[in-house]
Amino acid sequence: MARQKRSMARLIFGSSLRLFLTAGLLVGAFAALSACARKDVTHLSERRPSLVLEEFFAGDTIALGIFEDRFGNLRRQFRVNLQGTITGNQLVLDETFLYEDGEKASRVWVIDNLGRSEDGSFRYQGRADDVEGQAEGRISGNGLNWQYDVGLEMAGNKMDVHFDDWIYRQSEDIAINRAYVSKFGIEIGSVTIVFLRGKAAAAVGPLDVEQWIAR
Repeated sequence: MARQKRSMARLIFGSSLRLFLTAGLLVGAFAALSACARKDVTHLSERRPSLVLEEFFAGDTIALGIFEDRFGNLRRQFRVNLQGTITGNQLVLDETFLYEDGEKASRVWVIDNLGRSEDGSFRYQGRADDVEGQAEGRISGNGLNWQYDVGLEMAGNKMDVHFDDWIYRQSEDIAINRAYVSKFGIEIGSVTIVFLRGKAAAAVGPLDVEQWIAR
C-alpha cells in the first residue's frame, strides 16, 4: 500500500510539473509575441514629411516590388503603373501590374478620407474587387497602416490572406511600402514596394507593363 501511494504521488507530481512547465512555456511564448507586436500608427506622428494619401497618389505613380516568403526567400518580382484621380474626399487608384513570369493583373481602389480621429490620426476606408469587405486604414505623421483581406494567387492557387500594410513617405516623391502577409494569424511572407512619383518617376518610368525586360 505504501509503495502504491509513493507511485501515485510521483505520478501526480510528474503530471503537475509537466503542466506547470507547459503553462510557463505558453506564457513565455505569448509574452514574446506581445513584445514583438508592431506599434500603433500614432507612434509615427512626429515623422516627416507628412503623408496625405490622396495628394501623394494623385496623377501618375510607378512602383517596383518583390514578394518574399516567411524565410526571406525571393518568390516574385513585379512592377506597377498607378493612376490616381481625386473627387472630393475620394481617391480612385487604378493599378496595373506585371510580374516577372509574365502574369498581368489589375486592381482599382476606391478610397475615402473619413477625417481626423480623436487620437489625431486620419481614418481611411477602401474597397476593391478582390478585397473582402472594407479595407481600414489610418495615417499619422509620414505613415499609413492599412489592414485588409484579399485573395492572393500563390503557386497557381488562390489563397485568402490578411495584409498588414505600412506605407512610409520618405521624400516629396518617394514612399516605401512594407506589407506583412498572414494566414490564420501566422505570417507567411512579406511584400516590399517602392513608390515613385513626380521627378523620381519621370527618371525611371513609365514602366513597361506589357512584357518583362530586365535592364
